[in-house]
Amino acid sequence: MQPISFPEFSFNSPLAKVVIELERLRGDLGAGTTDQIVFSQLKSVFQLMTSIMSARIEGNRTSIVDAVEGAARAQVNPHANPSDGVQEILLLQKAAAFIDEVVSPGTPITHSLVRELHRIAVSGLVREGDRTPGAYRTTEVSIGGSRHVHPLPGSVQADMSELLDFINAEAEQSYDLLKVAIAHHRFVWIHPFGNGNGRVGRLLTYAVMVSQGFSTTTNYRALNPTAVFGADRTNYYRMLERADSLETGAIVDWCTYLLEGLRDDLEKLKQLGDRKFVTERLLLPAITKATRSGAIDVQQSEVLGLLARQTEIKPQDIQHIFVGSAARRSQGIRKMLDQRLIEPIADGKRSYRLVMVPGPLTSFVIRQLDDRGFLPSILRDDFA
Repeated sequence: MQPISFPEFSFNSPLAKVVIELERLRGDLGAGTTDQIVFSQLKSVFQLMTSIMSARIEGNRTSIVDAVEGAARAQVNPHANPSDGVQEILLLQKAAAFIDEVVSPGTPITHSLVRELHRIAVSGLVREGDRTPGAYRTTEVSIGGSRHVHPLPGSVQADMSELLDFINAEAEQSYDLLKVAIAHHRFVWIHPFGNGNGRVGRLLTYAVMVSQGFSTTTNYRALNPTAVFGADRTNYYRMLERADSLETGAIVDWCTYLLEGLRDDLEKLKQLGDRKFVTERLLLPAITKATRSGAIDVQQSEVLGLLARQTEIKPQDIQHIFVGSAARRSQGIRKMLDQRLIEPIADGKRSYRLVMVPGPLTSFVIRQLDDRGFLPSILRDDFA
């Protein structure tokens, strides 16, 4: 196998241009006016969309509505028995949450982490499962329609060790996302598991970005290359296959494809740092549409509108909405809590924030994101 390294490319090439543009964007995205509480909710929305996208790339056709309802049921009853398609998405959600829990800037990416991501992502699935969750393959594999011959099972451990060494090696900051692109392709090229390699490869890509420190900058929290792959599934596979030759030109083309997609996503994500944009273009229109559809009532709409504008409320802030006794106000709050329209800002606190996901507002927020150009084509069928 050809050693993993950064490809050589000229200073005036499209790849050099996009690397420079990404570094500029990386410096621009450190500050914003959107409250951290709201960003946390937006990240949850994007993470759910990412899980749906990753499953759809593999052929899962679960709708956004079914995925949201499945996620909501799972929060109420972790032992619920969803369909295989919904369960695949929930497992990807669980794996992403695991990354957020155990990976931080500087955390090395290890064999045990990669195998655990696989174990979480495929356990219990029928159509998209694996007979040995969390274990590298011990048999040969082939992909229908692909000319690439994957490494023999006896070399998988060594090939993965080389890949992880490359991921964890020190490199100039400007090469961080270039490393992400190379690592994603090489992981899929190795195909270390019997099944689930695409899903785990995309999870691994996210984990590498978190370890590089992208999640420490608020505006990067929604950044995930899966959105790039979901923009054109056919082109994603075509670019991957071209890079399978491991020739320098093909690797440069693959890196350019991925980094240009990330650049375009980052340009959009800059808008999420603008509190006015989030409030007026995303949240308030989503609340209005939810009210018109009957998903929420007028009083709930007023409460959510207040939350969209000021992020956090206390019971006394809404006494003009739930007019009457304190008991009536408490009843209104309890109903909104049960419906997952609001939640306490912390355990035991009587201050509340808006819930974007999973809950009645989720589909409407996602529809607004689609209207603002944030959704890749692989998710747009839901709103056709």
